[in-house]
Amino acid sequence: MEPLSPEVIEDLRHDRAPRERKMAVCSGGAHLDPADRAEILTVLAGDVDEMVSSRAQDALLSQPIESFVEAIKREKALPALLHYAAKNLADKPGVCDAMVQNKNCSAEFLVPVVRHLSTLGIQSLMEELDRVTESPALASALEQSASLTIEQKNQLHELHGDGNLIDEAALAEAAAAAESDLARRQTLIQRLAKMTVAQRVQFAMKGGSEARRTLIRDNNKVVQRAVLQSPRLTDQEVEAFAAMSSLTDEILRSIASNRNFRKNYVVVRNLLNNPKTPLDVSLHMLPMLNAVDLKRLTTNKNVPETLRTTATKLQRTRIELKK
Repeated sequence: MEPLSPEVIEDLRHDRAPRERKMAVCSGGAHLDPADRAEILTVLAGDVDEMVSSRAQDALLSQPIESFVEAIKREKALPALLHYAAKNLADKPGVCDAMVQNKNCSAEFLVPVVRHLSTLGIQSLMEELDRVTESPALASALEQSASLTIEQKNQLHELHGDGNLIDEAALAEAAAAAESDLARRQTLIQRLAKMTVAQRVQFAMKGGSEARRTLIRDNNKVVQRAVLQSPRLTDQEVEAFAAMSSLTDEILRSIASNRNFRKNYVVVRNLLNNPKTPLDVSLHMLPMLNAVDLKRLTTNKNVPETLRTTATKLQRTRIELKK
């Protein structure tokens, strides 16, 4: 049996195939990858032809769960597949977590499966602030999950609770540092002052650099985290954040714990020279400094004495090893 061409598979996925081809898929007479067959059957289950629909629904019952999981993980998984999975497979191993892993799986399909998510699935979803803030229904479903930790519940409360007030004085100070043009700065301040926490999270994720440079100093921790999750965040912005002594210990720790950020040597150097960086974080990163920056750190009076002392010892050790 010859495998179906990509063109034929696309016709089946988008309901453009002839009836005979559809029936062949339902009966197993068409040579398809198991994941392709599982997905196409979910499309055919809603076919206007009652015979095709009935055969497809019957065939779906015998498909291995692994085939559905593989299909769901695909970037271009069809809505029909996600709808079927949410309605019929939520309690099957790996299905819900695969839906969370697929960044294109919308909230409407995630809401009904939240109660079946593993602790890891809940954690993965909670880390995607963009998704959670876009859908109050998803946030509400998460709040009802028995797998939610106290910290995660507090985070959801920060997002959608009553505590949406913003520190306008701090906002103005942050905006002044982020935007030099007075008119644009005032517009930015006025816009942010009217936003809820969820809206500020969305702005942090999708706005411009001036929004991120301002919101990194927001009084809400969730908003700060959203800035660091923004897909538009540049290396230069992270480097600047790492050097800012006005940021909280927590946000500096978040920068240090991000592997991608740590690949940038300037970020590491700036964190080590930032007096607000938690000492345990600085000591852990200390060996990453080159000889020149290590020497400079030993004389930096702004950092904790323990860090300077340890830097001096490391410098001596390196010199000894070179002898």
